[in-house]
Amino acid sequence: MKRIRYTRYTGELAGDIDLEDLMQKLSEYLLDSGFQDPYSQFREMDGEQTLENLREALREALELGEFDQDIRDRLDQAAAEGEIDTLIDKLIQRMEQQDYIRIDEPNDPSRPSTGQGQVGGGETQARFEVTDKSLDFLGYKTLQDLLGSLGRASAGRHDTSHQATGVEINGSIRPYEFGDTLNLDANATLAAAMIDHAREQAENPEGNVGTWPIEVDYPHLHVQQSDYQSSCATVVMLDCSHSMILYGEDRFTPAKRVAMALSHLIRTQYPGDTLSLVLFHDSAEEVPVSQIARVKVGPHYTNTREGLRLARSILNRQRKEMRQIVMITDGKPSALTLPDGRIYKNAFGLDPLVLSETLEEVARCRRSGIMINTFMLASDPGLVQFVQRVSAMCRGKAYFTTPETLGNYLMMDFMSRKMKTVH
Repeated sequence: MKRIRYTRYTGELAGDIDLEDLMQKLSEYLLDSGFQDPYSQFREMDGEQTLENLREALREALELGEFDQDIRDRLDQAAAEGEIDTLIDKLIQRMEQQDYIRIDEPNDPSRPSTGQGQVGGGETQARFEVTDKSLDFLGYKTLQDLLGSLGRASAGRHDTSHQATGVEINGSIRPYEFGDTLNLDANATLAAAMIDHAREQAENPEGNVGTWPIEVDYPHLHVQQSDYQSSCATVVMLDCSHSMILYGEDRFTPAKRVAMALSHLIRTQYPGDTLSLVLFHDSAEEVPVSQIARVKVGPHYTNTREGLRLARSILNRQRKEMRQIVMITDGKPSALTLPDGRIYKNAFGLDPLVLSETLEEVARCRRSGIMINTFMLASDPGLVQFVQRVSAMCRGKAYFTTPETLGNYLMMDFMSRKMKTVH
């Protein structure tokens, strides 16, 4: 049951600042991926989620963020009176009370331990954790921004060329067949019954067939048709190798934002769909979608084949009519998991062994009926050729994009995709 908490209005500045607006201003800090942007307003932070860093991030957001003129004047007044630290403490308290963050106090080494084993030195700083409520809100805001850039887009559901007798009608009708949803079209049903009644009168003018009543029988039933809508299972394969934050550009944080937005879109507009997340680097692992904002870039190499293998395994367990992999990467395959579990690595060029095994995994996805759509954040000629081969083998699409346009391309592809045949 949804609950609303009412509190007494005190007129304090800390209570008048919109926490959702403040969380959006802090998103760059909260979604840190390990990239030290020299132009970021949070560049002095080390990425650790300590209360001290949160206070500094709030200070930067209050000083540099855009607020209403009334709020800005009151902030300037608080700064002049030396009340900013008190304001920040009250904002952190509000954020905790409204479940935007959870605060973990440091362990006191002088306190006797109640458990077994050795007593460690304990944490020296209080830490905080972003809650699922905050991550869901940030995903919603990202989705809102992406849809706004696409114009007035209706999320809808996955339409197909098939028709069925569901709930949402499309204006067409047909005779009822056993097993159909009984969405009766009253006009067509009565018209069919009246036509049969008139035909009986014409064939037997001297009989006892009167004008009323008109009997409606099974053959007269007509139902309204709706567009058949299929369900889809999606695995987002996100490259978290170290190259995603190299070369002076953060490519990983925009990819995380898009994955969060896609998660919010599927959960709210496509309730029959499923979304899974696979991170691939030296190896690959499945991560709960709710944890996407907390992950950072990992080891250096790119084990695309292991990511595809894990994604295919996840999709094969899904009983969905449409199954697809959305792969977001900026690098060539440079690692391979050998049968004995060792990781073979070669970062120089497209290694023939790595390439052949990766394409063989692509072929397995094709045989399983899985489509692969690739969003490439690089334009190296060798990579272009590799991505084109992957797309041709799996009847998918390839997009060569940038971190700034990644979300637009991915959302347009996801919402405008129309399947011709559903098996």
